[in-house]
Amino acid sequence: MSHPAPKIVIYLKTFCGWSQGVRAVMRKYALKYEEKDIIKDPALRWEMEQRTGQPLSPCIEIDGHMLVDVSGEEVEKWLIQNEYVGQSEAAPVVPISSPRVRGEAAQPRPKSLGKARPASKVEKIRFFD
Repeated sequence: MSHPAPKIVIYLKTFCGWSQGVRAVMRKYALKYEEKDIIKDPALRWEMEQRTGQPLSPCIEIDGHMLVDVSGEEVEKWLIQNEYVGQSEAAPVVPISSPRVRGEAAQPRPKSLGKARPASKVEKIRFFD
């Protein structure tokens, strides 16, 4: 691993197979991260959409690079390719590329937009009376 501990911010949903997969990758590699649940806090969803230019999650910012609408499998691959972690054969606690959570029906995963790009500056949220 050639990088110091990365700064990771993850925009995800409370209960979502893709989000659970991303969390599993973070646990697998013991990576610390800030979790922003876009279901519990609509302002965080707005923030994610402003930063990524799209509404799909999970989205992960790693040291200023935004990975948009990615699965845990895609995050793990990016982390390895960019030398944040070394390849690990340890099994994650949940599937890292599955849309299902607690018995939900399987749905096909759309082709990911998981290319890294610099994160944009977040504007302040304005509330109107």
